[in-house]
Amino acid sequence: MIAFVRGTVASVGADHAVVDVGGVGLAVLCGPRTLAELRPGGQAQVATALVVREDSLTLFGFADEEERQAFEVLQSVTGIGPRTAQAVLAVLTVDQLRAAVAADDLATLAKPPGIGRKGAARIALELKDRLGAPSTFGAQPQVGAEAWSGPVVDGLVALGWPLRDARAAAEAVRPEAEAVLAEGGVPSVPALLRSALRHLDRA
Repeated sequence: MIAFVRGTVASVGADHAVVDVGGVGLAVLCGPRTLAELRPGGQAQVATALVVREDSLTLFGFADEEERQAFEVLQSVTGIGPRTAQAVLAVLTVDQLRAAVAADDLATLAKPPGIGRKGAARIALELKDRLGAPSTFGAQPQVGAEAWSGPVVDGLVALGWPLRDARAAAEAVRPEAEAVLAEGGVPSVPALLRSALRHLDRA
């Protein structure tokens, strides 16, 4: 693992920078926010992640360690590789990503190229509680009464399930939602969505 590179910035391109580290020019693929902070001839330390493939070794660069960690976590989502993970972080800051995941904001999560609504739903579902709390938002929103049903159905449809099956799965988890309401709580859409997915897998 190469956690960071430090040296003189030899050049800055549209999607990468070359950093001279002890006489060796390392090409580091970076997002626009990171590249904007680099100046040819200046000194820089860039947090990095090394991605190893059979035919290549690629260094991805980030503004800080927090962004690098988000890059690693994003790649754990089904269907997201390093290029797509970097595209997400080029569009959304780490805190914006956290807030969108916490709020199940699929519209925001679908903004980066290559994601789409289905990918956004996967990010919201698979990264829940894995990115930390957003600093600009309070506790994760919960919904009460019948407000949980629509988001559950929308999430299942975004994941590729037919609308009819999605509605049936939402009905199947209704007792779980009503039990929470009966205890004076509010149903959690992510929790209900996971239960609905388990129901569909058993069907």
